[in-house]
Amino acid sequence: MSNIYDQGMPRNAANHVAISPLTFIERAASVYPDLPAVVHGQTRRDWATTWQRCRRLASALERRGLGKGDTVSVMLPNVPAMFEAHFGVPLVGCVLNTLNIRLDASAIAYMLEHAETRAILVDPEFVEVVREAIKGLDKPPLIIDVLDPEFEGQAERLGEIEYEDLLAEGDADYPYRLPEDEWDAISLNYTSGTTGKPKGVVYHHRGAYLNAVSNILEWAMPHHPVYLWTLPMFHCNGWCFPWTIAANAGVNVCLRKVDPKKIMELIADEKVTHFSGAPIVLNGLVNLDESQRRAIDHPVKATTAGAAPPAAVIAGVESLGIDVTHVYGLTEVYGPVTVCAWREAWDELPLEERARIKARQGVRGHMLEALCVADPVTLEPLPKDGESIGEIMMRGNNVMKGYLKNEAATREALDGGWYHTGDLAVWHADGYIEIKDRSKDIIISGGENISTIELEDALYAHPAVEEAAVVAQPDEKWGESPCAFVKLKATSGEVTEEDIIEHCRGKLARFKVPKRVVFTELPKTSTGKIQKFVLRQQAKES
Repeated sequence: MSNIYDQGMPRNAANHVAISPLTFIERAASVYPDLPAVVHGQTRRDWATTWQRCRRLASALERRGLGKGDTVSVMLPNVPAMFEAHFGVPLVGCVLNTLNIRLDASAIAYMLEHAETRAILVDPEFVEVVREAIKGLDKPPLIIDVLDPEFEGQAERLGEIEYEDLLAEGDADYPYRLPEDEWDAISLNYTSGTTGKPKGVVYHHRGAYLNAVSNILEWAMPHHPVYLWTLPMFHCNGWCFPWTIAANAGVNVCLRKVDPKKIMELIADEKVTHFSGAPIVLNGLVNLDESQRRAIDHPVKATTAGAAPPAAVIAGVESLGIDVTHVYGLTEVYGPVTVCAWREAWDELPLEERARIKARQGVRGHMLEALCVADPVTLEPLPKDGESIGEIMMRGNNVMKGYLKNEAATREALDGGWYHTGDLAVWHADGYIEIKDRSKDIIISGGENISTIELEDALYAHPAVEEAAVVAQPDEKWGESPCAFVKLKATSGEVTEEDIIEHCRGKLARFKVPKRVVFTELPKTSTGKIQKFVLRQQAKES
């Protein structure tokens, strides 16, 4: 039934528009055209120039026949072209698919085919992987080479055109189009999940906009921050930080490869104020040789997520003068959506105690509508007693649109009006959540997901393996790494740990290969199911 507030006040273009993070860069270029936007080696570009390049990219793609709903994939490290793609690709209505540069050719081939990729931007470092990946495609995409001057090595070309030449085809004043519907897809990110085939997580403009703003709020980020790209932009679109830094007219300090010594140099020389990454990034700084450290004489903040950061690592980083904020999220929710929000009362606690508190996953961010720890079947919230273990569930505009071409998985993930994370946690009395285990068997190594099923499939392909199970083991460098438990066939003969590892290297990306192989009988339930919780305990203790 209508009321007086529904009468004579229809929505129209003056009072209701689709929100999109693409507006952030237009504002930055308009208000702060001469402020620095991108730093990469000797390259320095302001916001006006960066905005023109993004519009040229959109224009050039359109002239090549690409438009709304077409997928443009990128196989790039954290270089300026990767940042520009986050705006130039969706400005023409295309969907940006950032590929994990650590994956092998077979995985990349699957993603290109599944996404129906029309064009792909390729860095010289990944030419061989992409060349192999496109061999079996029925419709190979337009390949665009991105020749980065900071690349050390022979810059082999694979594509039809080089990136700068492509931009020259475009119009710097291209009349870009914002989405008519904020529910339109802006990007596609693949996640390993627990099944053999990765799932394509679809982001919409509304969610990307809101999570980009949430990053500013949760971090109390000031205007014009200097952001160091230690976090891969291919991972959850860099947790939406390309759009965040545009919204705040900050500086994107690009970094091809995570190197603790280089990170310290850039923090000092470029006056970096913020950076993000998995605990392994922080641990690398803590373990730098004293001769490679640089004095930090200005405020620096870091966010970390992925595998829960050890309290000792947080304490070590803060002793360097870097303030750490722990966040938590998943690919399906645009990256971080919870934050271990700090309370002034904790300032007086000893460093080790503060670090222990910061290791918790925390509370919901401003843009997440609801967060709970609940029974995964009844959906009833569990008591905030720090002991009752349930599944973390989320609801809000920064939950994914769904899984590409996978209606059943989308329906299951969003069942009951909640996004089911699959992560098991407790709820503390103060409302902060803390992960205790993973109902999914995903291993998070260096911030990257490894599917145990995929690894187990590779192990079972070895002729001497009778049974295999993979679990996470603690790893000082990577947070977690794969540990394989293997039962050999009676007729196998002499098989060594190195034999198994070498076999896996031939089938998997290097970071997915088990770091350790234990030959043993596998513990099982009465119904024959392998008891992975027993193996996880063994992996921790040995």
